[in-house]
Amino acid sequence: MCYLKNIIKSPFIEVGDYTYYHDFQDPLSFEKNILYHYPYCNNDRLIIGKFCSIAHGAKFIFNGGNHNMKSASVFPFPVFAKEWGLDVPITDAWENKGNIVIGNDVWLGYDCIIMAGVKIGDGAIIATRALVNKDVEPYTIVGGIPAKPIKKRFDEQKRELLLKLKWWDWPAQKIQSAMPYILKGDFEKLKEFL
Repeated sequence: MCYLKNIIKSPFIEVGDYTYYHDFQDPLSFEKNILYHYPYCNNDRLIIGKFCSIAHGAKFIFNGGNHNMKSASVFPFPVFAKEWGLDVPITDAWENKGNIVIGNDVWLGYDCIIMAGVKIGDGAIIATRALVNKDVEPYTIVGGIPAKPIKKRFDEQKRELLLKLKWWDWPAQKIQSAMPYILKGDFEKLKEFL
């Protein structure tokens, strides 16, 4: 395991404090899981919040992995523009759905896949081998292919409290003082930190 912020080399990947990645072979090679990412063409980014837990094999498939379905052919002619005498940007070969944005305190399960343009809300859980092709609401558990909501982690009142607290933005000392209540899920005591 390793904290991702310490090992990321690409300027197109942003990772918050304390987010970690677990890999059975080499956790330092996290960037191998970011696929079809051609940021110099698309300017797309992978943005991951603080305190996220990312399991082995979690993958992020970017816009370069798409094909242009509005075209009469899905063949990526613009990728081979010179061969075909085309004067079009390479990005015409695929649909650009935007950045992948992972909120704070998110758990990405083993071998899950997150597609381009997806936004995952704070506190969400992505099940093992889920294929996430749509946004995920905060504190929602999703799973399946394609991923669908399984259940909310907490009732609406508790979700709203956690989203107001934004404990992940607190200084480490304040987090440590609230740790017993965070770990036990003591929402009454956590209200005192508002």
